[in-house]
Amino acid sequence: MAHSCHIATLTRRVCENLRWTMRSTRQHAQGLRDETAPAAGHDSQFSCVASGKQTVIRTCRLKVKTESHAWLDAAAVEVNQVWNWANATSYKAAYPFSGSGRWLSGYDLDRLCVGASGCFSHIGSDTIQRVNAVFAARRQQFRKAKLRWRVSHGCKRSLGWIPFKAGQLKRKGKSLRFSGKAFRVFERDSLEQVTWKSGCFAQDALGDWWLCLAVERSLVQTVPASRESVGLDLGLKDTVASSDGDKLEAGHFYRHIEQKIAQARRRGHNRQARRLQRTAMRRRQDALHKYSRKIVDRYQIILIGDVNSLKPVKTRKSKFALGAGWGMLKTQLQYKGQQAGRSVRIVHESDTVRICSSCKAQTGPSDLCMLAVRIWVCSKCGDIHDRDVNAARNILSAGRCPPSVNGNESSPIAVPPSRTTVNTRLRISTLAVGA
Repeated sequence: MAHSCHIATLTRRVCENLRWTMRSTRQHAQGLRDETAPAAGHDSQFSCVASGKQTVIRTCRLKVKTESHAWLDAAAVEVNQVWNWANATSYKAAYPFSGSGRWLSGYDLDRLCVGASGCFSHIGSDTIQRVNAVFAARRQQFRKAKLRWRVSHGCKRSLGWIPFKAGQLKRKGKSLRFSGKAFRVFERDSLEQVTWKSGCFAQDALGDWWLCLAVERSLVQTVPASRESVGLDLGLKDTVASSDGDKLEAGHFYRHIEQKIAQARRRGHNRQARRLQRTAMRRRQDALHKYSRKIVDRYQIILIGDVNSLKPVKTRKSKFALGAGWGMLKTQLQYKGQQAGRSVRIVHESDTVRICSSCKAQTGPSDLCMLAVRIWVCSKCGDIHDRDVNAARNILSAGRCPPSVNGNESSPIAVPPSRTTVNTRLRISTLAVGA
């Protein structure tokens, strides 16, 4: 009895201590809330931060003036040396002569190259660390112990590339300063009152240098879409065909100047040939940018067929497939739609050409020899269809259907029975009659 009373007393004391601890903790938390509560004069600033504008990261690409090209070429050679050292060191660590291997991270490479900046005259330790970080990320991305070497000289040299951290690039009057060197760029006014992140100097095939910066900018309030949804079918004769009948004709940006490029190469004017190729690329980008902007501004839901742009490369239509820019158009629609608050989805487009968009019967052209058929008539309902527009309408109807959860939902597209099913039914009916 005395033992049970002693236990009850201890239990009561523990409960009282627990209540006191909880009460003091509650009072301390209330005091912290009172101390950290914003004053009356700062309420608007706090609400402004809480409901701030949405921002997006964009890449700002500015051309560097020619007076700095020689210095950048020399710095690119030193960056290639750091890259090749990291490539060789990581491969030796991954496959040593004895013992188990180890995959070095960017931090491990930084520790191994302490003091290496004294051996270079154009780049510093921050650039070396940035090269190691990018190398480790790319090796992890491609899951390879050794990446390609960066060649500094010769006809197969790598294009120049100089990465840097955000703090290395600073403003100095009308120019920018990096690693003790002042650079002048075109359209510098676009960097006013802008905070950039890490970036790089990149060289194109013509030898021109560009400053690439990741800039954070606020989203512009877009106008609500005037129409609900659209389906897009990618092709070769017409680059894009929409379900509303709108088409983007295939602009042969490269084929129109192919003869000029061949003549320039035969004369040995490789720089002129590369300049013509860049002109074709810019014309293609301009046409796709205009079309993608029109689609994003007009429609709220955008459905694109999942055509593979790499398969036609191995056929005779490789120039048409690469010149169409399917992958470029998909990328533009996706990031522009994300910034404008649109829904952009990729839809499986199997048999969208054969199926009639009106009655869902598979009466359209199917074989490769029927690729020349651009307009066909449905044998069941009698509707006249354009090949690409009909495929875009089927893509739109397939995108509107909700995804299957159990796997047994009925499909909106009528699928004809297979021959095996028909033969089985005939055998069952024959056996029933015989019985």
